[in-house]
Formats: sequence, structure tokens, C-alpha cells
Amino acid sequence: MLNLAAVQVPRDDRNLSSGTGRRAAGGTAFGRIERVPPLLMVVYLAMVGITMMFVTLVAMYLASRGQNGVPHGLHPFPRYFSLSTVVLLVSSYTLAQAPRLYRADDLAGLVRCLGATLVLGCIFSGLQVQGWRELVQQGVLFAGEKSGTFVYVISGLHVLHVVAGLIFLLVHLLRTLHAERDAVRSLVFIRNPYHLRQLRALLTYWHFIDVLWVGLFAMFLFSY
Repeated sequence: MLNLAAVQVPRDDRNLSSGTGRRAAGGTAFGRIERVPPLLMVVYLAMVGITMMFVTLVAMYLASRGQNGVPHGLHPFPRYFSLSTVVLLVSSYTLAQAPRLYRADDLAGLVRCLGATLVLGCIFSGLQVQGWRELVQQGVLFAGEKSGTFVYVISGLHVLHVVAGLIFLLVHLLRTLHAERDAVRSLVFIRNPYHLRQLRALLTYWHFIDVLWVGLFAMFLFSY
């Protein structure tokens, strides 16, 4: 008689290994990267590039101060820079409420949240301009010493990145405002996952710009 227990069913090791490989790949770093939404990936790559640029500029600024031999505290630090830092921190807090309002289907609250952040971002930019005027009054000119030039360049480039975030914020605000005026559009807007991805990308970028300025502000505060 044929011993059924002794009969072994041949296995396709290739299928098993490939299936295991696919499961393993899904848990690797590359698998996690593949699951990141394209928009958020663009934001992450932009953040890396922006960080590298500002690290280079800060190193050049500190080197220029060492070469010029300018003593610390020769000029008072612009008070408008300090005030603008507080405004930017508050704007980060207001925007942090946006995901909660979105999940609660509160588009009216989301509009107010985005609008408040937009106004605070504009105030921050205006205070930065006032800080540059204060530098001019102190005799720190753009075409003067290299260290002074780097203060204008670093803070100016940061303002440009804030303006880029404000444009993204304004576009999202207008879309939310348009959807909030109609019940059907509101339902479609809330159920569309792409809008939530946009909101998360905006929130990530804005917090990054906030943290970046806090770091630059601290560097200026101790080396100016």
C-alpha cells in the first residue's frame, strides 16, 4: 500500500522566497519611503535642501565675524527680530489646530485657523522688514561688513521661504473657503484625502520654517 504520510508535496521555493521578500521589503526603510505621499516627499526633500543652504550660510557668517574681529554686542540686537519670533511661534500654534478642525468637519473653524495663520505670517514678514530698518539705523548696512551682509541675506532668505509658505497657505484657505459655503462641496472636500495630505504638508513645512527661524534667532542672539 502507498503510505500517504510519506508522500511529500513539492514546494515552490521561488514563490515562497519571493513572497517572503515582498513582505520583508514592505517593512524596510525603502518600503516606508514608497508609502510616503509624493507631495509630502517633495516637502521633505525641500526641507533637506533648505537646511543645507542655511547651515552653509551660518558657517560663512560665523567665519566672517571671526575674520573681521567684530566684538560681540557692538550693536544692540534688533528688537523687531525678537518680536517677530514670538509672532511666528504663535502662528505655528494656530496652524497646529488645523488637523483637529478638519477631522471634526469644522470647515468654518478651519477657515478662521488658516486665516489667522496667514495674518500672523504677514505680520512676521513686516516685523522682519522693521528689523532691517533698525539695522540700518545702527549703521549695519547690506553693503558694509560681510557679517552684516550675512544677517540681511540669512534673514531675507528665511522671509522668502515664509512667503512661499504663505502662498501655499492662501491657496488652501481659498479652497476651504469655497467649499465651506456649500454643504455638498463641504462634504466632498472633507471626504477627499488629498486635501488632508495638503494640510499635513503645509503643517510640516510651516513648523519646519518656524523651528529654522528659532535656530537662526538663537544663533544671532549669541553671536551678533
